[in-house]
Amino acid sequence: MQSSLKVKLSVFMFIQYFIWGSWYVSMGTYLTKILGFTGDQVGAAYGAFAIGSMISPFFIGLIADRYFASERLLACLALLGGVVMCALPQLQSFAGFYPALILYCATFAPTLALGNSLSLTHLVDAQTDFPRVKLWSAVGWIGGGLTLTMLRGETSSIQFYLAGAMSVLLAVYSLALPHTPPKKTGANVTFHELLGLDALALMKQRSFAIFIGCMFLICIPLYFYFVMLGIYLTELKWENMAGKMSLAQVSDIVFMFLLPLMLKKFGYKKTIFLGILAWCTRYFLLAGSVSSEAFQAAMIFGAIILHGVCYDFLFIAGQLYVDDEANERMRGACQGFIAFILWGVGAFVGTMLAGRVLGAFSIMDEQGVVVGHDWGNIWIIPALGATAVLIVFMIFFRDPTKKSLRAAE
Repeated sequence: MQSSLKVKLSVFMFIQYFIWGSWYVSMGTYLTKILGFTGDQVGAAYGAFAIGSMISPFFIGLIADRYFASERLLACLALLGGVVMCALPQLQSFAGFYPALILYCATFAPTLALGNSLSLTHLVDAQTDFPRVKLWSAVGWIGGGLTLTMLRGETSSIQFYLAGAMSVLLAVYSLALPHTPPKKTGANVTFHELLGLDALALMKQRSFAIFIGCMFLICIPLYFYFVMLGIYLTELKWENMAGKMSLAQVSDIVFMFLLPLMLKKFGYKKTIFLGILAWCTRYFLLAGSVSSEAFQAAMIFGAIILHGVCYDFLFIAGQLYVDDEANERMRGACQGFIAFILWGVGAFVGTMLAGRVLGAFSIMDEQGVVVGHDWGNIWIIPALGATAVLIVFMIFFRDPTKKSLRAAE
């Protein structure tokens, strides 16, 4: 029974992240090279996902938890998202493209939380089985990138049609998932519950407050990577870009297996420290690659392959830390709160700032057309920002007691 369920959930995770991986990284190149968007507009476009993530808690709290079974809502959202995604290539102006992208993100972002919630509801041994199911999300992201590369769609509208077609497939497949009725039928949902603000009680703990502050601050330089790497590689004339960037998810799979061992041996502070340090190293490698012809490819691949440490040791470890610090009553609120900070507010600030920096360091020809960017100055900004966060975290954060590490074992 559970074996069949785990296969179904793994396939769901694969398709869901295949969709995300087939357009998110390469969109910046399409916007700059095909549509001619400015740096500010590119940053705003990537910020659309943050807006979707900020809408998501309200959407799930008001609708999913009260009126619709999760698998049916997933099907409806995926179908609507597929239609919107296929319409995006028809929109050539920022005024048309941006609102449509926000609408798409508002349909996709809730599926991430709904998919996780549905999985955790039905898995008997969620602590052991959920990470194994979630691994297929990284495989799906790799699949999306490799498929886009095979279709030679990194700089074309093919990426949106691919994502749209897979969204329709996800809609059909979602109906095969276990029935998951709404949990709060007829119940009132408070504003605090929607945003997870019950978790603010934990902000009275010094280390928890420092952790939340550092997680928000690291999101600001973090999104420079997602917004800009595709554009950087395109200007370097790299071929098969999406496929090469999918090495990040290969690294993600490897370090996901190592994470429980790291937490058990070193605790949260050292593990999360390594995650932030990896972000610093990633950006210094990218900054160094600009002027290093001999080692340029090696430094860029090094920055890509660091992704497993960057993501797993920082964000997955961070979510486990939050889960450990919360009691049973506020556990859901705490996870909702950190998601709102990371993928909502933090992502919005980070993507908008990245867009501003991209525009500020654009190189234009005599006709005012952007022909390149000053990548040396661009990459050093998030490198220094991540380093500042690393110093603050190292000095002020304190590890929880040993009893709090049970979730990692």
